[in-house]
Amino acid sequence: MKSQKVFISGVAGFLGSHVADLLVRQGHHVVGADDLSGGNFDNVPSRVEFLEYDLRDRRKNLKALEGVDVVFHAAAMAHDGFSVFAPHLITENLFATTSSLVSASLQQRVKRFVFCSSMSRYGNQNSALFTEDMEAKPQTPYGIAKLSCENLIRNLCETHGMEWVVAVPHNIIGPRQKYDDPYRNVVAIMINRMLQNKSPIVYGDGEQKRCFSPIQDVLPLIPHLLFDPKAQGEVINVGPDKEFVTINELVQMINHTLGTDYVPHYLNPRPNEVAEANCSSQKAQKLFGYKPTSQTQQTISEMVEWIKAQGPKPFQYNHEVEIESPQTPLTWKERIF
Repeated sequence: MKSQKVFISGVAGFLGSHVADLLVRQGHHVVGADDLSGGNFDNVPSRVEFLEYDLRDRRKNLKALEGVDVVFHAAAMAHDGFSVFAPHLITENLFATTSSLVSASLQQRVKRFVFCSSMSRYGNQNSALFTEDMEAKPQTPYGIAKLSCENLIRNLCETHGMEWVVAVPHNIIGPRQKYDDPYRNVVAIMINRMLQNKSPIVYGDGEQKRCFSPIQDVLPLIPHLLFDPKAQGEVINVGPDKEFVTINELVQMINHTLGTDYVPHYLNPRPNEVAEANCSSQKAQKLFGYKPTSQTQQTISEMVEWIKAQGPKPFQYNHEVEIESPQTPLTWKERIF
C-alpha cells in the first residue's frame, strides 16, 4: 500500500497514540492534533506532525487537514457514566468537535472519515451480545451524543461525497491509558487505587458484565477501517468478544496480578448503567478475517507494570458536576477516589 497522509484527532490519548505508532511503522505520514486535556504529549510518537489546539476550532482544522487522505477521529471526553451528571460538558464537546472536524474534512476533500463511536450507543438490548444491525438505544447523554455524531457524519458524507466508517470500540485497555481520571477507565482507576493500598470502588453489586478489549487486539483492525474498500459505509464493532466478565471478576484479575486480596468498597449503582454489554466481533471476522489473540489477564499485567513505572498518582478532578441529585455518586460529589 502506498503511503497516505492520515490525520488523527486525540493523538496524545491512549487509542490515538497507539494508532499513530502503528501508522508511522507502516510508513504513513501522520498528522495529529490534541488539546492535551485528556492526553499526554509523551504519548505522541516523535515522527508525528503534532499540533496542539482545540478541535472545535474549524479554521485550525481546515489548516491541519490540507492534503490529508483519511481522518481518524478518536478525540472525545469519553465519560459515559459521568455524562448523566455533566451532560452539557460532555455532549457539547463531542458534537461540536465532530461537526467542526467533519465540516473541515469535506471542505478539504478528504477521502474517508473514520469516527470512533462507543458501545454506549447500543444501550439496553434483548441480548447482551451487541451486533451492528441492532437498533441503537443509548441510555446516557454520552451515548446519545455519540449516536448523534454518527448520524451527522452519515448525513453529510452521503450528501457531499466523502467515504465514512463508524468504529465501535468497547472498553479498550492497555498501557498509556489515563489512570488518574476519576470519570472513566475502570481498570486503570482500580489499578491506581490498589497500588496506593486502597480498595477498589465498585458501583452496585459488581455483577455487571463487560468485555474488555486489549489494545493489541484492536490495532490490527485499524488499517482496514482507514483504507479497506469493504469498510466504506459500515458500522463495525472493534475488539474481541471472547472474555465476558463481571466487575467483581475484574477485581480478582487485578488482585491476581498484584498478589493482593483487596475486597471492593461497594457504592450505590449508577443510574442508566447497562447491566450486560458485549459487542460481537462476527462482522469484523467476516469482512477482514479478524482473529483476536490477546488475553485480558496479560493486558492487565502490562498495565500494572506501566503504571508502576509511571508511578501511582492522585486523581485529578478537572470537571465539575453539573447536576447534583440523590443519585450522584459519592466518587464525584465528594471526590472520594
